[in-house]
Formats: sequence, structure tokens, C-alpha cells
Amino acid sequence: MKSRISKSLTALVAGLSVVGVLAPWASAQAQDANLSTVIDNEGTPISGGTLKYAMVGDPFSGVLSPLYTSNSKDSDIVGMFSPNLFGNDANYKLDDSGFGKIKFDKDNKKVTITIPQGTKWDDGEPVTIEDVIYPYYVIGHKDYTGVRYGSDFQNVVGMEEYHAGTTDTISGLKKVDDYTLEVTYKEFSNSMLQAWGGVSNYIVPKHAFENIPIKDQVDSDVVRKKPVGFGPFKVKSITPGESVILEANEYYYKGKPKIDTVQMDVVNSSTAVSEMKAGNYDIASLPADAYSTYKDATNFKTIGQVENTVQYLGFHLGKWNADKQEVEVDESKVINNKSLRQAMGYAVDNGAIGQRFYEGLRWQANSPIPPTFKDIADSSREGYTYQPEKAKQILADAGFVDKDGDGFVEDPKGNQFSLKYLAMSGTDVAEPIAQYYVDAWKQVGINVELYEGRLHEFNSFYDLLGTDADIDVFSAAMGFGGDPNPAFMFGRNAQFNYMRYASDQNDSLLKDIRSDASFDADYRKEAFKKWQDFIMDEVPMVPTLYRYQLTSFNNRIKHYDATPGVDFDWNQVELTADSPIKE
Repeated sequence: MKSRISKSLTALVAGLSVVGVLAPWASAQAQDANLSTVIDNEGTPISGGTLKYAMVGDPFSGVLSPLYTSNSKDSDIVGMFSPNLFGNDANYKLDDSGFGKIKFDKDNKKVTITIPQGTKWDDGEPVTIEDVIYPYYVIGHKDYTGVRYGSDFQNVVGMEEYHAGTTDTISGLKKVDDYTLEVTYKEFSNSMLQAWGGVSNYIVPKHAFENIPIKDQVDSDVVRKKPVGFGPFKVKSITPGESVILEANEYYYKGKPKIDTVQMDVVNSSTAVSEMKAGNYDIASLPADAYSTYKDATNFKTIGQVENTVQYLGFHLGKWNADKQEVEVDESKVINNKSLRQAMGYAVDNGAIGQRFYEGLRWQANSPIPPTFKDIADSSREGYTYQPEKAKQILADAGFVDKDGDGFVEDPKGNQFSLKYLAMSGTDVAEPIAQYYVDAWKQVGINVELYEGRLHEFNSFYDLLGTDADIDVFSAAMGFGGDPNPAFMFGRNAQFNYMRYASDQNDSLLKDIRSDASFDADYRKEAFKKWQDFIMDEVPMVPTLYRYQLTSFNNRIKHYDATPGVDFDWNQVELTADSPIKE
């Protein structure tokens, strides 16, 4: 392993001298990859069968409720038994393709939500509008321990009063009948139209949760051991961190699935490709850095689409105040110097990383908004490209000078400093990339060391971020769902704001994005431009890479369609053989 890492790092560093050619080429390659979003295979479907699903990487944490889940593996599991309330089209606009239907009343700042009658949870209990209302009362409660309470829920009339404990009801929620809810908002922005935007997309079984104190729900059996849902499959058994067995839900409102069982196993990323080639699994999101080893596989095919995700270097600027439910910036931290952050952005070559480690399937990011949102993402923006001499000049101009001759700059007061960098393990390239960042920063005179001298696995990584460990910089990714509104990651009251960044100007720009005026598309576009300009200058984070989401499917899967906006569901999946096909 050490020799492979050394060779990978050497190859990367060797390519940095040609970044002027390399980074743009990487971006072009990513756009030209032209990966399909549809799987079609020959063969006659069998009756039933077991689908084997590989969850590639570290163990899952086992928080299996949409109200509390905060990582992708848990979300993948939850998605099998607990669908979103609404569907959306190819542009991530809410439509009537999902379980719930929605009507907008912009003039009165209201939405009306209806759900179908006669549907059931997988335990046989009826689904009613109470199951749509209940998430508001959980997420908005002062004892809620999850990370969902933010500006979108605070925008509901009466929510802040309920959260403060001055009332037991949320005045903006009006139950019309057992299948209809009317919600009134303070502001009515364009985000109201977007999936996972201003309107809550949650529905959970009130009957399974209501007798559990909200402060205890995250560790309860209905979250950890026996979740209840209304999706295509229902949870049969859970081996914590390792495996989940699901079976077809006879009550699924779209019809019982054609597959009998789904077995979801955690599979090490270093063996995932060989497991798929050996015919041990049907579905896996294989590492992009290994694409050349499986792109021509004969027993499975790989589809892909550009993700609504931005990888980034985040700067940890403060802490989360749980009592006030807001970010508190620590001005005493040296990383709170904007010039230091800008220099760190220009010191690294993300275009080369995307090309050399991910074969162009990841490419230089130029904004905190992913390119999938074409109406507001600015493709002409340069971003933090590799310019080490500029990084050195920024440091010098800001008073970061090497006064003692040790090769590292002191802060403007003349004090030595060392930054702690938190990075995640999980793939073969994680360590060389992390080491490259450390070396690149040292090349411009910034002393950076890996936190605790090592990489951290997925769950430990986010635990450290969430508990505000003593770190200064970290590598992570933010997924936007269907709404580009960045308040969920950059808002003062957002727990997902792992940068722990806040400022009055940022508050104002975010407020403009979600204001009533931004319901107008042109106004919204300009509001997003101003915010992006500000963030790229203030740089609480450096956008590093955009990426394709790759998913591989064994050839016994008859058909699968991941095209955005296409109404394809798990209950339509069929198998053409009793076990996965081997290479």
C-alpha cells in the first residue's frame, strides 16, 4: 500500500507543472463523458428473487429515520422504505409525481398539501395528514436532537414561537381534513418551488413516534432497530453497521415490488470492484478513482450523472452554540484571517487531482453552487485555481512572513502557528490526496498537519465536525438535493454549517435569496450571483471538485432509469436470473 500511495502522489505532483493545460482539460473531459442514465438488459424476468446491494465504504451509523439521518449511507437505506413526500421534474421543481400533491398560493404565502386516501404504513396502520404535520412538531421542538431545524422551518408562521416554548401549537399549520394540510409562510421565495426547498418533504409515522420523548427518539427502536415506512420495501432485520435486509411491502401505494428481498451489505471500497466482477452483488457505487478497472466490465454496466454536490475545503471558524441554536465565530483563531484562507485556496491544484485520480470524472469547481443548476451557476467564474505564487503574495501582503527562517510563515503578530487538517479515509486515493494538500500548503509556507496524524473513517469524521473538535481545515462534500438555496450549509442557524461561519453580510445575502422578491427568476439569479461573489472572496470554504455519481448494475437487472425527472421506482425493478451474473 505504501508504494502505491507514494507512486500516486509522485504522479500527481509531477503533473502540477502543466496545470495550465491540465485543469481545463479535466473539466472538458468530465462534460464529454456522456455516461448513460439508463440500464437495459435482455432476458426474461424471474418471479421474485433477492437483490444484492453493496454499500461501498465505511459502516453505516444506523440512524434510519428521515428526521434524523445525516449521512449518505443511512439515507440510501432510508430511501428504500421511507420515500419523500413529493416528486419532482428534471429541473428539480416540485410536481405531482410523488405521494403528496401541492398547490401554491403566492399572494397569500400558502401551500396546500394533499395525500391520497386509503394508503397504509408497512405495519398496516393508515397514512393520514397527521403524518405530514408531525415532522414540523418534532423538528421545531426545543428538544429535537437532529440537524433539520433551519431557515426553511423557521419560515413557517408560528414555528419560532413553538421552538421557543411560548406555545404548544404552530399557527401556520392548518389541518383541513384527514388528507389535507395548509401551510402559511413568512416569506415566499423561488425555493418554495424546488424539491427539498422551502416546503418540508418529510412524512413519518406519527403513531410509531408520538409516545417517545423527542429527546430520546434518535436512539429509539423505531429509528435504530424497527423502522416503519410506506416505501417499496420494509425493514426485516438490521445488523448494526454491516447489513440490512428488506422485504417487499405489500401495502406500497404504487404496487408491491416484483423483487421479494433486498440485501444491503457494507463492502470495503478496496474490494468492491472485485466483488462486482465476481457476481456477488447487483448494485454498487464503485470508486471513481478505480473507473479504469471496471468501465469495460462484461457482467455489469455503469451509469452516471452530474451530482448536485460540491466537494470543498472547509475552514473551521468557530463553534455551534446549542442553547442559541446558532454559529459562534471565534475571532481568535488564526484561520479567521481571510487572506490566509485565500492563500490556501490558490496553493492547491484541484484540476490535477480530478484528472489524475478520478480520470476526469471529477473536475475543478469554481463556485459553491453545483453546475446542475444551470440558471444560477456561473460557468465563467475562475474559482481558486492553482496559483502558488499568488498564494505567497497574498500571505506576504497580509503580514504572514517567515521571520525565523524555518520555512513556515508566522502570523501578522509574529507568532508561530500550525493548522490541523481533518480528512476522511475510505478509498485508496484518500491518503495521497490528503498528503498532497498538506505538502502543497507547506510549499507556500503554511504549516499544516493531519488531525491526530491520520485520516478518519466516515462516522468519526462527521462526529468530530459536529462536536467542533480542535481543527482548522477539513475536506468534505455538500449535497444540495433539489434546491440551490445555500442556507442549509451557510446559514447562521444551520447545524450543517460545519465551517461555523457567520457574518451580517452573509445573513443579508441569504435573506435576499429566500425573499419574496426572489420568486422572480431574474431577481433570484442576481441574488445568487451576489452571494457567490461574496463567498468566493470571503472564502469560508474553497470549492474543490464537481463530480459524477457512478452506479454499477449487474446484467441480470432488466431495466433501471436514473434520468432526473423520470418516474421510475424500485417496484419496477426485475431480475432475469436467480443470482448475479459473474464476469
